[in-house]
Amino acid sequence: MSGQTVGTLEELTAAIKWDANGLVPAIVQDAASKDVLMMAYMNRESLKLTLESDETWFWSRSRSELWHKGATSGHVQKVKALKYDCDGDTLLVLVDQAGPACHTGRYSCFYNEMKLGALADGGEAAAESKSADRFAMLGRLESVIAQRDAERPEGAYTTYLFEKGIDKILKKVGEETAEVIIAAKNRDNDELRYEASDLIFHLMVLLREAKLPLDEVMRELDRRHKK
Repeated sequence: MSGQTVGTLEELTAAIKWDANGLVPAIVQDAASKDVLMMAYMNRESLKLTLESDETWFWSRSRSELWHKGATSGHVQKVKALKYDCDGDTLLVLVDQAGPACHTGRYSCFYNEMKLGALADGGEAAAESKSADRFAMLGRLESVIAQRDAERPEGAYTTYLFEKGIDKILKKVGEETAEVIIAAKNRDNDELRYEASDLIFHLMVLLREAKLPLDEVMRELDRRHKK
């Protein structure tokens, strides 16, 4: 079932349930990796500026002023989509993030984690994985690559690839493709497994550089399957 689509600022403003201070929480999500980057508040003016500029603006409750994300750091957020929830009391903003989203220099503000099962098990056993998805590693890899792209940690191979740019990334994709072909021709599955892993990694770096979500590749495969 499709949701409601609004076409004007007035319609969107009317659809939102603003709190007593005229604010609404806005969750910011990486449009490609789908990682949640941060949460801030918008008022009517910052929402208007966001839609006009296609970059995120928020209202600072501590400073009582508007702030343009990345105006000082350069880590701007290009808005790709804006949604609101069923109750109209929370916004979801999908963005292309330039650099880290967090003021600490991290890719996402949500880097602290509670180990699930620690309380129930008295902290003696790790929680079992809830996911039966055999391809879950691809989602985790996409997230790690997005983090490396944002934070650019010194000495990391992924940082090296992003800083060298598209030509270097394409060269590596080509080299790894050739290595996969050679491994397959040699009928060496150990070698093929290793080289195929390298190819998938470099292909996902390329997708991140192009800001093409893995989800879109999956949708294309699904579309072809349904033909």
